[in-house]
Amino acid sequence: MKFGLRFFLSWITSSALMFGLFYLWHGIFLNDFKRIQFPLTWFVAFAACTYLIFGAATYVLYESFLLKKIRNFFTRGVFCGLIMGFTFFMIATVLNISLTKHLSMKHLMIDCIWQITEQIVGALVIVIFKVTIHDHSMEQI
Repeated sequence: MKFGLRFFLSWITSSALMFGLFYLWHGIFLNDFKRIQFPLTWFVAFAACTYLIFGAATYVLYESFLLKKIRNFFTRGVFCGLIMGFTFFMIATVLNISLTKHLSMKHLMIDCIWQITEQIVGALVIVIFKVTIHDHSMEQI
């Protein structure tokens, strides 16, 4: 895996888009931010850092040996998003069990679907940059 222009542009763009979708879902649509019991700026800063990690992890998974067996870029991106979305949903649910104890199974499933969708969108951004940005180092090989 090379850390060139393709990596940095797809990582930052994917992270920013996933963070924007997160903010839209939890901040505007569900209005979950009202329940935060510490300063909102801290939460937004922590969430932004978390989504930078999500974006990097998505890129690493997309470029992993296991997923490289999937030749179709689009299919690999969707599969990568599915894996990342479900994994992050499980982690968030376990860490926030005190916040989710009163939620119905329907709400948890909708949240799971949203998380998977969010991660698929992020992975597809990586696919777009993977396809559109030409890697000059491959020409030398």
